Amino acid sequence: MSIAVIKAFSEKAKADPEVKGKLLACVKIKELLALAKEQGFDIDEEELYPPNEPQFTAAQLSERLGKALLRV
Repeated sequence: MSIAVIKAFSEKAKADPEVKGKLLACVKIKELLALAKEQGFDIDEEELYPPNEPQFTAAQLSERLGKALLRV
């Protein structure tokens, strides 16, 4: 279930410029989780990491979060 929540949050960030900017400003996982919660999404941190497929693109994340979550 949490993967679907992560995907929904990612889609909201793509569609909402304000959320997109806030997501790009996040450099720590806990900041991303707090932003998601603020937007009404309850994300399980463990679901963000491999082996699960990434639900965000590199363009959506800070460089630091991209390295942590996107297997780059």
